Amino acid sequence: MKIQHAEFLTSAQDLENCPYSTLPEFAFIGRSNVGKSSLINMLTGQKGLAKVSATPGHTRLINFFLINKKWHIVDLPGYGFARVQKEQRDGFHDRIEQYIAGRDSLTCVMVIIDASIPPQKIDLTFVEWLVQSRISFSLIYNKSDKGKKEKIQFHIQAFEQAMKLFSNGKPNTFLVSAKDGFGGGKLIDFMRGYC
Repeated sequence: MKIQHAEFLTSAQDLENCPYSTLPEFAFIGRSNVGKSSLINMLTGQKGLAKVSATPGHTRLINFFLINKKWHIVDLPGYGFARVQKEQRDGFHDRIEQYIAGRDSLTCVMVIIDASIPPQKIDLTFVEWLVQSRISFSLIYNKSDKGKKEKIQFHIQAFEQAMKLFSNGKPNTFLVSAKDGFGGGKLIDFMRGYC
């Protein structure tokens, strides 16, 4: 299935200012340069819907998009090496945690992982926090177009092996490429299944 309708609704600085909603909500998050905004644009078929920047850490607000008038995609600030002062970066992280832990309409956190590189400590630390907080999440392995298939699979297996240190279960996983559109249909079907 394809997304037929996608529109930007609003931005919020923190949980308190997020709009009221009873629709399922899927929050997209990942390291600052993982291709999060490009992935949202690929899924919705709108190149300029989520702002893409050459500078990592461009997303600094919680951005809400209405999808097919039935659910929301939420673009969260990326974690990692955003080029802002440490105090401001820590503020981003606090707001992200408050939203994820306190948003009643949040259905699933969609954690985007760069499958073209070995597992990163910052990704594993964030996923471990989700596990410990008992928050529902899925893993989206992006950049499947970069490198050989065997190398991509090796990185994915290494990440999931590292997860066994703090998790007994395995979340839903998706292999995608924001660049060429691979895997987008399965991801859309997953979200649509909650509507």
